[in-house]
Amino acid sequence: MTSPDPDALATFRSDLAAGRWEDAARALRRAVDPALDFTAAAALARQLGKLRAARAAAGAAPKRTLGLALLSNYTATQLAPLLDLFLFAAGVEASLYVPDYGTLRQEILDPGSELYRGAGGAGPGISTVILAASWRDLAHVPAPGARREEAAAAVAREVADWSSLWNALHARLGCQVVQNNFDAPPWRTLANHEARDPSGLASHVARVNVALQDAAPPFVTIHDQDHLAATHGRWTWGDERFFHLAKLACAPECQVDYAHSLASLVAAQQGRARKCMVLDLDNTLWGGVVGDDGVDGLRLGQGDAEGEAFAAFQRWAKGLRARGVLLAVCSKNDPAIAREAFDRHPGMVLRFEDVACFVANWTDKATNLRSIAEQLNIGLDSLVFVDDNPAERLLVRQLAPEVAVPELASDPAEYVRSVERHRYFQTVAMSDEDWRRADLYRADAARKGEEAAAGGLEAFLVSLRMVARVTPIDAASLERSAQLVNKSNQFNLTTRRYSTADVLRIAHDPGWVTLTVSLADRFGDNGLISVVLARADGDALEIDTWLMSCRVLKRGVEQLVLNRLGEAAAARGARVLRGTYVPTPKNGLVAEHYSGLGFRPMGSAGDGTTRWELDLAGRAPLPTHIAIAPS
Repeated sequence: MTSPDPDALATFRSDLAAGRWEDAARALRRAVDPALDFTAAAALARQLGKLRAARAAAGAAPKRTLGLALLSNYTATQLAPLLDLFLFAAGVEASLYVPDYGTLRQEILDPGSELYRGAGGAGPGISTVILAASWRDLAHVPAPGARREEAAAAVAREVADWSSLWNALHARLGCQVVQNNFDAPPWRTLANHEARDPSGLASHVARVNVALQDAAPPFVTIHDQDHLAATHGRWTWGDERFFHLAKLACAPECQVDYAHSLASLVAAQQGRARKCMVLDLDNTLWGGVVGDDGVDGLRLGQGDAEGEAFAAFQRWAKGLRARGVLLAVCSKNDPAIAREAFDRHPGMVLRFEDVACFVANWTDKATNLRSIAEQLNIGLDSLVFVDDNPAERLLVRQLAPEVAVPELASDPAEYVRSVERHRYFQTVAMSDEDWRRADLYRADAARKGEEAAAGGLEAFLVSLRMVARVTPIDAASLERSAQLVNKSNQFNLTTRRYSTADVLRIAHDPGWVTLTVSLADRFGDNGLISVVLARADGDALEIDTWLMSCRVLKRGVEQLVLNRLGEAAAARGARVLRGTYVPTPKNGLVAEHYSGLGFRPMGSAGDGTTRWELDLAGRAPLPTHIAIAPS
């Protein structure tokens, strides 16, 4: 367990007293850590309450953007403020509804419950519901000595019960659901036979958990509570004293990590997960200083405990890379010497081609991190910086505060835990593009090299031999589409966020038009790179959401999408297309998007929002160099 950063707390108190609300919020976020003990975390939650009260009194309270319900049959009064705290730390301003103890099913099944009446009318409507169940909520447990088929029937009934609750919530709220799986209790009445016998409780919990995961529709995310219990130790997690005294589902000291785990999933649904891990080299990826010790003098690989720990950290990083997390290098080093370690050292697990951006020079690391973000075309708030040097960590925290900088243990055997416990790279779904993301970025680098040598944009576009697949959002593209809607910031005309449940509802609504674009060329498949949501509005088709991966900017995809939108509008009898540009700190790239496509301005608002319209009468399709694959 750790204590809050004293410097961050001192800064918070000073900024709060001076009415510097944004500075105070940033300082408080820096103080929040999933390794805090319960008392410290609860104290920070109270400080968050003071900040909000002071901002509200000054008329400067930020808008709550997420309506969240926490339903449990157990006491949630300790969990709720911690959940709120970690959501705040992740940049999510949530309005929490926590009903009475023991009313999980009643709230869902009663159509007149407060849950469906807007949770008291405070804040936004409920769009995410957490079902914080535990093993005591299992309603269908096989009898001792039950046969395998009887135990299987109990599993099916259990999953059917929870599925009915999911469907009721989705039908009435159109919400996203986060459902705990079940934490197996620490005792085993069948001893070592517990996991094998179909009537054993541990066996039953394991089977239900697998079945829940398999049954979950796209609008349901299963939260792996059983992993938390195993990580903390089941006797510690399920300490019976706290259940009998206060009906807590887990011990207080475990509630901090429990809240953080739930918050990380909800934040990931809101597009708040990090995208890139930036690694130092010397004493971070290997032991020693390559410029002084030489490649052969590095401590890395088999035969040495420290070297094996560094190799294990590299294997973990390579696993993240395989699932779509970008890896970058930021090191004070001679680039040729640093590269030599990747090419020559037999203990290296990471290879040079695993790194999406390699920066080794003598410039300060905050500046280099800005360069890495620019080269990868992602925000600074997408980066996690991992460096063994406390001075470098402090410098980055001060000069690039958007970057996440975990404290790194002094022992390399603890490096994985130091980073992993923050859940920076949380995910709620995995798409084909996620598994291939690092390869996509490497192929994009090859395209940029080709563009520089092509002798002109038109010749380059022709040489790419691009083929697009344009389809409505369907079951195959649903999760990737929702992922893009919640993560895309730069090429995003309105930056409206929709959960998977929202996108599913829109895709099934006949009043909406949905488009997805996947693009391939001679360098490889870029995957799904654009999503458009548009709704019929009288004689117009109103573009609600238009986003695209910046990796394919200015290759003709914009023109291709507009042509398809024109066809969809004409098929519905619409005579015009209308669109809105809502400015954000990150989407200035598309401020002139509609103007460049021939739309005429229809007015603007004081916040910079502009409205645009395109008359479709007699309009010819725009030319592109992209072939259309058959549907």
